[in-house]
Amino acid sequence: MIMRAFVVLLSVLVVHAQAIDVAKLRLFAAKNNLSCIYVFGDSSVDPGNNNNLITDQKVNFLPYGKDFYDGRPTGRFSNGRLATDLIADALGHTKYIPAYLDPNLTNAQLVNGISFASGGSGFDDLTAQLSNVISLSKQLEYFREYKARLGRHVGKKRAQEIVTNAVFLLSMGTNDFLQNYYVEPTRSKQFTIEKYQDFLISAMSKYIKAMHAEGARRLTVVGMEPFGCVPLIRALKGTVGCAEDYNKIAISFNSKIKSLMATLEPSLGITNFYTDIYGLILDTIHNPKKYGFVEASKGCCGSGLEFMESCKGLPTCADRSKYVYWDAVHFTEEMYKIISDEALKTLMKTLA
Repeated sequence: MIMRAFVVLLSVLVVHAQAIDVAKLRLFAAKNNLSCIYVFGDSSVDPGNNNNLITDQKVNFLPYGKDFYDGRPTGRFSNGRLATDLIADALGHTKYIPAYLDPNLTNAQLVNGISFASGGSGFDDLTAQLSNVISLSKQLEYFREYKARLGRHVGKKRAQEIVTNAVFLLSMGTNDFLQNYYVEPTRSKQFTIEKYQDFLISAMSKYIKAMHAEGARRLTVVGMEPFGCVPLIRALKGTVGCAEDYNKIAISFNSKIKSLMATLEPSLGITNFYTDIYGLILDTIHNPKKYGFVEASKGCCGSGLEFMESCKGLPTCADRSKYVYWDAVHFTEEMYKIISDEALKTLMKTLA
């Protein structure tokens, strides 16, 4: 029997006055047998799975990781930890979620949560193929490998319990539009933008069903960010503010995600949770001072318009905590703190 909802739900309202009651949160997690978090997705949640791939979609070099524990690049597309790391830490599982392909991954780490995510990936397998990264179908294949290894470590029965009580987190989609549909000719010739969204929803449905077949009973899908506000996109489109045409696509796609999840929950018997980040991020970009930031239109690395390889070895802004974006595409750890903190505050409110 699926226990009451405890999965992270993001709030679009920001409340700074009350700190997270971590002790209460961890007691709740223990009471509800919250075992760990399994992460599938793109660069927003990739902790370094791309490091040993032959691809330009990797960041295992400085200044990436500049604010990680020992100031080393791990392959995270940020200056420090990701939102998934921070959430897992707050829940008492681990300080950071390791990459499944980390050659130093230990058996002891298997029980605390793993990320199979790959920067540059998407719901459309073609998106991953274009960048030679790990498709969602391959991420699921790695999850099957992981389950076998977990079973050898803790026994099949215990492994099944861990998987059943885990939260499966799915965060991707931006690359499908920005790196695939609007750059490569294949999908744009096959589909209108609305039909392509439907194509992605169909793929998402297939993968969620596959996750369910592998034991997923609790799933949160992270909605699209307002990707028209990404500094690189604003620069390429020559807009002072956000590119509203792109943001409308994100809103439309988010609506389709919510409709899909409402359909799948009763048919699969899986507890689905839609994690809305659109409103929170948009408000932060429009009102940065409200959240403690001073810069929301460019990245902290270099001139603010570099990302990944072009950011390599460049100087950074003096105070990373004042920037929403780390590079021209990805968020700073400080922004991820806001996302994760508000998610956990909302979680605690649901328990009242």
